[in-house]
Amino acid sequence: MTHDRLDESLSIIRWMPNTLARCFGCDVLLVDAWLSGEIEIPAKAGAWVEVLAQAHQAAETVKPKGHIGKKFDA
Repeated sequence: MTHDRLDESLSIIRWMPNTLARCFGCDVLLVDAWLSGEIEIPAKAGAWVEVLAQAHQAAETVKPKGHIGKKFDA
């Protein structure tokens, strides 16, 4: 996975870098280094994030739209 694809994937999943760091139990600075391209993203980490991004993209196609703009009136 490239650093650009990691950034795109986090956007698709709606995660910030600190969320990914918490999932992996690592320091957010490590995730930041991946995102900047400073260091290579481990293959297993990239594959895991890619699967999540693909699942989120697929789920978007069936997300119910009938709730857009609705409010709760108590």
